[in-house]
Amino acid sequence: MEFAKRMDRFGEGIFSKLAEIKRQKLKRGEEVIDLSIGAPNIPPAAHITEALCKAAADPKNYVYAISDRNELLDAVSGWYMKRYGVALDPDREICSLLGSQEGLAHIALTMVDEGDIVLVPDPCYPVFGDGPQIAGANLYYMPQKKENGYIIRLDGIPEDVAEKAKLMVVSYPNNPTTAMAPDSFYEELIAFASKHDIIVLHDNAYSDLVFDGRTCGSFLRFPGAREVGVEFNSLSKTYGLAGARIGFCLGNEEVVSRIKLLKSNMDYGMFLPIQAAAIAAITGDQSCVHTTMKAYETRRNIMCDGFTGIGWKMERPAATMFVWAGIPEKFKSSEEFVMALVEKAGVMVTPGSAFGPSGEGYVRLALVQDEEMLNKAIRAVDASSILK
Repeated sequence: MEFAKRMDRFGEGIFSKLAEIKRQKLKRGEEVIDLSIGAPNIPPAAHITEALCKAAADPKNYVYAISDRNELLDAVSGWYMKRYGVALDPDREICSLLGSQEGLAHIALTMVDEGDIVLVPDPCYPVFGDGPQIAGANLYYMPQKKENGYIIRLDGIPEDVAEKAKLMVVSYPNNPTTAMAPDSFYEELIAFASKHDIIVLHDNAYSDLVFDGRTCGSFLRFPGAREVGVEFNSLSKTYGLAGARIGFCLGNEEVVSRIKLLKSNMDYGMFLPIQAAAIAAITGDQSCVHTTMKAYETRRNIMCDGFTGIGWKMERPAATMFVWAGIPEKFKSSEEFVMALVEKAGVMVTPGSAFGPSGEGYVRLALVQDEEMLNKAIRAVDASSILK
């Protein structure tokens, strides 16, 4: 058999390797505390699951959705106005996604051709680069350095690269570094994209998981943003709907129309009961959003303070459901440390190298276990003596 050469760009993902290690340890009867994958374990609020169950019980809802229902589009438009102060045309500036991951994997197919340049953060969520590579693009990494607060320095992108680039992916609050960008960055971003005729894709999945009284808005609230790009948003973390796969592409009418056209040739739309759950989530009682944020904030405090207390220094992140931490000096690579950690302590985290070249020397820990399990993980690492 012969296969597509484009797949030669991809090796076995680190999450697949970690899953196999976890499977083997569990098979041997050993416990694994998994802090690697950002799979939320906080369920949706009752009014959301009730809407889903009610719609799922209706036999009429098992037809092809084909497209987004007007009720969903109107709900999303209202949500963006109420939550972010951004007015969106329901018919022309909103498109649902079967989760942000699906949109991130496919949207480059509508924008780039073989050999085109796409700008992606480094480190970054892997699909930011994987999607463009599936479309045949060449990646240019925009470093997110600690000394710059993990904020991309747009003036560091060579002029010739900027002129050739067609798409750039940006995301704050950031996965994996957890950084939040100041307003000045977005103003510079819009000017940069406008000057070089680059489409901006801003991923805003963590705008409600911000801590210590901080707030976060939308890229689209800045003047000129809608002229240069779109924003992706998700209900996965905020509303506990990760498995339901609910995301949205919002903003520039031309970009939205192209992703709608692509999706019309790839899928039959979002399952109607899932649309009902999405409507209930963004139009119903929003106290669940604050409750979820506080739960992650508490977990953050336990994890960072606990590991710092046993000698693994971790700064409290300002946002997201992750912690970005440097590896102990005695280890040569993040993957070496991750493998030793799961072997000796039974605690699984993700090596920073999985997120791009600049991720080396770090690991990402996900706040996806309850308080008891986090404390257990801290005790296990301490008892393993891996930090000594």
